Amino acid sequence: MASTSVSRVVPASPERVWQLIGGFDALPDWLPFIPESTPLEGGRVRRLRNPEGDTIVERLVAFSEAERHYAYAILESPFPVTGYVSDLRVHSVPGKPEEAEVVWSGRFVPDGVGEADAVELFTGIYRDGLDALHRTLAA
Repeated sequence: MASTSVSRVVPASPERVWQLIGGFDALPDWLPFIPESTPLEGGRVRRLRNPEGDTIVERLVAFSEAERHYAYAILESPFPVTGYVSDLRVHSVPGKPEEAEVVWSGRFVPDGVGEADAVELFTGIYRDGLDALHRTLAA
């Protein structure tokens, strides 16, 4: 099983960050490469569409409002992996109440590609996503 993790300090309180990203169906609010999200099964599943028209279906597997995190599994996607589970977390930055650290991590089994290629793919997705979040919060 392969894994990757990216973290980024963003210019907003943990509460404000979580308010923006903590909803399982909120990706279009901050992630430009996911312009469409449709909640299914009472909000426990989301069907995402990227600008190219690809569909990604994900299931919420853990959620904690108090700890400001959720985890999800990919059920269907164009990605060359199986067994994908990801975690999105918001942490306080000690001594800096108007900043938060966001950590996006995932683990998966490469399928049809090498481990380094799969890790590079998701590292890039997480990095680009957290960069977009930073730009949204800094605006």
